[in-house]
Amino acid sequence: MTVEPVLSVRGLVKSYDGNRVLDGVDLDVGEHQVVVLIGPSGSGKSTLLRCVNLLEDLDDGRLLLDGDDISDPRHDAGKARRRMGIVFQAFNLFPHLSVLDNITLAPREVHGVPRKEATQRALDLLDRVGLSDKANSYPDRLSGGQQQRVAIARALAYEPRLLLLDEITSALDPELVGEVLALVRELAGQGGTILMATHEMGFARQVADQVVFLDHGAVVETGPPEQVLGDPRHERTRLFLRRVIDAGRI
Repeated sequence: MTVEPVLSVRGLVKSYDGNRVLDGVDLDVGEHQVVVLIGPSGSGKSTLLRCVNLLEDLDDGRLLLDGDDISDPRHDAGKARRRMGIVFQAFNLFPHLSVLDNITLAPREVHGVPRKEATQRALDLLDRVGLSDKANSYPDRLSGGQQQRVAIARALAYEPRLLLLDEITSALDPELVGEVLALVRELAGQGGTILMATHEMGFARQVADQVVFLDHGAVVETGPPEQVLGDPRHERTRLFLRRVIDAGRI
């Protein structure tokens, strides 16, 4: 029996001011899979994640979430977004709210979860991300790595079907990158379904089930990490990885 992917992207096209940023992208994310997007800056990774989360209108193509065509204009976009969690490069925490309130806000106000239940879920998540002692702290009292872990906990607060991670270590000092990647590694090990963009090739090699190399908005190569990162078939992929190696990111 064929198992339906959690996410299917088919023929996705997106342009800005006549510049085609995504050019017919196809990809699948299966149950409990980690699919990692790699590619140079401007290759379309962030735009792809924003389109999947319906934060951008599509010019063409389809997005299927558990077989539902969420790109259909008749589909409730808000309902679809509530099945996904997304974490950006910037932490986007509300500075005037405590860590606990940042995490419980959407479950309470958007999903209608009772405060007591939302609070318990948030405390459990803070314990899971190693920040149980920071529940009453405010974002400006946390390190960048701690803020990003709170942002991930917030994205997990309503148990999303699919977790989208957009270069979540790019804004961090190098010494803080490891703690955030360790959390993602733990989530992957616990069976999370994740689509993420990263420049951390060593991390991609460790956690990815599939690696997708994007260039100029198109999928150049896709496959298991040992193939794409270790023995790429396309010259463009090889050139990109050589540059990454020279930059010390693999």
